[in-house]
Amino acid sequence: MLKTNIMKMAAMASILLFLFSCQKQTQPTQQLTDNATRVAMANKKPVIAPTNNVHVFAEGLNNPRGLKFGPDGNLYVAEGGLGGTLSTAGQCDQVIFPVGPYLGSLTSGRISKITPAGIRTTVMDQLPSSQANEIIGGDVEGVADVEFVGNTLYALLVGAGCSHGVASVPNGVVRINDNGSWTMIANLSAFQQSHPVLNPEPDDFEPDGTWYSMINVRGDLYVIEPNHGELDKVTTSGNISRVVDISASQGHIVPTAMAYHGNLFVGNLHPFPNPGGASKILKITPSGQLKDWITDLNMVVGLVIDKNDRTYVLEMTYGAPYPTPGLGRIVRIDPGGSRTVIASGLSLPTGMTMGPDGKLYISNWGFSPRAIGGGQILQIDVN
Repeated sequence: MLKTNIMKMAAMASILLFLFSCQKQTQPTQQLTDNATRVAMANKKPVIAPTNNVHVFAEGLNNPRGLKFGPDGNLYVAEGGLGGTLSTAGQCDQVIFPVGPYLGSLTSGRISKITPAGIRTTVMDQLPSSQANEIIGGDVEGVADVEFVGNTLYALLVGAGCSHGVASVPNGVVRINDNGSWTMIANLSAFQQSHPVLNPEPDDFEPDGTWYSMINVRGDLYVIEPNHGELDKVTTSGNISRVVDISASQGHIVPTAMAYHGNLFVGNLHPFPNPGGASKILKITPSGQLKDWITDLNMVVGLVIDKNDRTYVLEMTYGAPYPTPGLGRIVRIDPGGSRTVIASGLSLPTGMTMGPDGKLYISNWGFSPRAIGGGQILQIDVN
């Protein structure tokens, strides 16, 4: 968490704590973004235009995050939602000021379905959402990711828990039922509190966690949490187990994105300011052994490995120490190690998946003031 004498990013007006997980700083107050970025945010335009293989697939989303294609061929998108007004101050430990205390809602988080024609409809809009207390507008968190096991849709909640202003619902994995209701299957708030990691960051600690990604591996759900630094397994019957405490060997690296390709691969954001090239991808075996796999990356928030063993890395920002609109990109890394930038000019992307058509789909404008109703899904032709 930034010290209170450090100026919040004027270009952001919304800071994702589960992304930003900042380290201690002792520098004097400073302007963290240049005038071009601030003007671009005010005008709701990116600083740099996307490359010509980037197309808007859908719009009208609220803080879009993780996304997956369902067995029906439609794209399902987790949305942070709209935040809320509920306070739990005095009821439980709060996130430290200036990020906390959060204000929550029981019903403003959302999951959307987008058809192959790009038409958005609501699957579920009765899920928790919360908003942080940052100096310039608050980070909005709600549904972090979605995943299917068979024909059943599951959602990963991040905007819930008492420390996020939602006392009656914990962060966790929920099942979306056919009748339009949802059922909590795994209480991740309670699991984290009873299974602390070895090296939590005391100046940047969220009691209920800031869960980011969820994937299906052989019928079990694997979830990653950046703030504490852990990878856990959740069965569809609700059993939770720790796969690896990433903080134990890596410290506070802010792990975010996951992919499975024989082993688990995890990318990290890295605390801010990010010096460039400080992020990486870890290879994690089923037994929980981990090692560096790909290094010299930037603010990794999405990861896809295709059938040809090519790795696609979504970088929120490159060439700047803080998240900046227009500086997101996708880098493809071939099995031999060669790297190609296949798309750039993305603005504050937060999630990535590959569609059945072989194209990549990106959550763009995943946070910032524009993300309320202005979040996008981009389609990217990787060829």
